[in-house]
Amino acid sequence: MTTSFAGASVPIAKDSSIPTVPSSFSGLKSASTSLLLCKRPQLFRSSAATQHPSLIRAVSTPVKPDAPVEQKRSKVEIIKEHSNFIRYPLNEELLTDAPNINESAIQLIKFHGSYQQYNRDERGGRSYSFMLRTKNPCGKVSNQLYLAMDDLADEFGIGTLRLTTRQTFQLHGVLKKDLKTVMSTIIKSMGSTLGACGDLNRNVLAPAAPIHRKDYLFAQETAENIAALLTPQSGFYYDMWVDGEKVMSAEPPEVVKARNDNSHGTNFTDSPEPIYGTQFLPRKFKIAVTIPGDNSVDLFTNDIGVVVVSDANGEPQGFNIYVGGGMGRTHRMENTFPRLAEPLGYVPKEDILYAVKAIVVTQRENGRRDDRRYSRMKYLISSWGIEKFRTVVEGYYGKKFKPCHELPKWEFESYLGWHEQGDGELFCGLHVDSGRIKGAMKTTLREVIEKYNLNVRITPNQNIILCDIRQAWKRPITTVLAQGGLLQPRYVDPLNVTAMACPAMPLCPLAIAEAERGIPDILKRVRAVFEKVGLKYKESVVIRITGCPNGCARPYMAELGLVGDGPNSYQFWLGGTPNQTTLATVFKEKVKIHDLEKVLEPLFYHWKRKRLAKESFGEFTNRMGKEKMLELVDKWEGIPQGPSQYNLKLFADKETYEKVDAIAKLQDKSAQQLAMEIIRNFVASNQNGKIE
Repeated sequence: MTTSFAGASVPIAKDSSIPTVPSSFSGLKSASTSLLLCKRPQLFRSSAATQHPSLIRAVSTPVKPDAPVEQKRSKVEIIKEHSNFIRYPLNEELLTDAPNINESAIQLIKFHGSYQQYNRDERGGRSYSFMLRTKNPCGKVSNQLYLAMDDLADEFGIGTLRLTTRQTFQLHGVLKKDLKTVMSTIIKSMGSTLGACGDLNRNVLAPAAPIHRKDYLFAQETAENIAALLTPQSGFYYDMWVDGEKVMSAEPPEVVKARNDNSHGTNFTDSPEPIYGTQFLPRKFKIAVTIPGDNSVDLFTNDIGVVVVSDANGEPQGFNIYVGGGMGRTHRMENTFPRLAEPLGYVPKEDILYAVKAIVVTQRENGRRDDRRYSRMKYLISSWGIEKFRTVVEGYYGKKFKPCHELPKWEFESYLGWHEQGDGELFCGLHVDSGRIKGAMKTTLREVIEKYNLNVRITPNQNIILCDIRQAWKRPITTVLAQGGLLQPRYVDPLNVTAMACPAMPLCPLAIAEAERGIPDILKRVRAVFEKVGLKYKESVVIRITGCPNGCARPYMAELGLVGDGPNSYQFWLGGTPNQTTLATVFKEKVKIHDLEKVLEPLFYHWKRKRLAKESFGEFTNRMGKEKMLELVDKWEGIPQGPSQYNLKLFADKETYEKVDAIAKLQDKSAQQLAMEIIRNFVASNQNGKIE
């Protein structure tokens, strides 16, 4: 079953794909009498739930007074409950001399924005370190914070910074003994890692471009307000890293008002965490905000997608809201799946914080807490259906949602290159392969950002934007950037521009195949196949690679997604589209990396010859269908011989072409004409194998 909206084709999973929640599961209710538990509102019960109890699978089950039933809960739920709001035993583990922390502390430090890791390339023991992830709504990074992160990477990390697909930094290789120093430095540099990981709202995405236009500015302001609304309030983060000193700016009054409002039973009363309570959310929660047409944020992959709706004069009036997106899945478990968000409804602009809060509370109260594989909100919506979900959310919101407004077609925006900001200054988007800032690039960026006192923004495509550049600075900055390998987009291979990869090996404990380290070679091999089958240099496909099925680089939205399913082995996913509105599907499994060309050559050959006008690779594979595409691969015997074999490709690389083209222009010829003329003259001068 699919539904279409705003140019998007969205598959909706059937109820039968979600395992029925065990009868012992009862939502958020605790079987414990722990003093840490706080008062919570009575669950909202919809009329639909009363009339059709058999349809309810992932909600709180009423407990009979005479027969209390202890619910099944995951280990993480118990750890959270006994943690004194994400403090214990992490606070004690950080004081030990061991290089690592125990399992309970590992789960808790995620809420603080860190993961414990070890280098899987090393043999003979584990060398533990920690990855820190910042939280930067809209990808905004101040000059002060960028320079601090750059310093920390050199002094306490592995000498690199990584830009993530959620507009944040990742800092790898921090030792346990240095955690407090690094964390406190980030906090005092007006940064934060609070909630960058863990069972709560993650970084809120928004278009990174610093365009001074009402809708863009309003989208970014809304993203920042949502991030503030859903930031933990109990102080555990500051207690742990800066001895309780809160280093933060004042919140907008509308955020404070929305957080404190309990007119519809959303809040835990008398709790230091009015929205999250002791248990926080069942799993991670992701939100993105954008404007119509700009899908730089991969809107439909989020738990909540928010789109600014403006009037004819460009004045923001309200928001379309989409719910239920998510990428993570588990191999060989068909009842786990990636899913696109679907329309929930429209709200006026003054209600957005209340609507978002109502959605979060619905997930808090009804998302599964017994099996973390099914705890994301996408499974709740797939089980309930959107109508029931909307009804429950409306109970917490206190109003009915209006139908979503019609929107224009979505497009992917990279914002690479030089652009006007609209305030007299410029911004410059720079491509960073897999988001890894290192070596000469890192040195050059530091030099430019520090010299010109620039703020920066991180994009959801792992790139970086330099902001607020004066017109007079454009030429010298362009020169310095080029010397550091940061080229303008016309000099970057189109395949690289849209490609993404997760870090995977050697530090990610979940990786089962290479991603970031493997993608450079894979992209070169794809380019070679393009040349072999006659595809032009400017043509491209969206390629995303992950080392496991969790989908951090969103491979299930790619035209060609490679998902690690074993050592040097990948699942191939086909069918995403360049504007990220269609979900890919599994094409082949267990494809060894050395067999890459055996699969890609027939696919790209037939796309070149059988596509419709302006038909992307993803659109082509969807039109042809999986069975037909498999047949083309299985029967492939190489590029057919015939007249086409004499259609020679004269230039194997761009550099040679550009040199020949420059000479040809002096003679008022094309590069092709000059090359053929040289070849004919050479052949004519070669008689009987001898060159005269």
